[in-house]
Amino acid sequence: MLERPDAVLAAIPLLAVSGLVLRSVIAATGVGTGLLAAPLAAVGYLAAFGLVCWELLAGPVADRAADEPT
Repeated sequence: MLERPDAVLAAIPLLAVSGLVLRSVIAATGVGTGLLAAPLAAVGYLAAFGLVCWELLAGPVADRAADEPT
């Protein structure tokens, strides 16, 4: 059974590589070659970073931290 932590850990490297894969697909097909000027490789890394931040600030980790007595 795939649980949430497993899915998040699997999604991080997939998101990080997704920008490079998207750029390779655009270059291989020749469709939308104007998009090659866009920094697509960085988009994947930013998406992975965004997922990590979202999990820390709004995910179960934040819920557990809010429930702990101070």
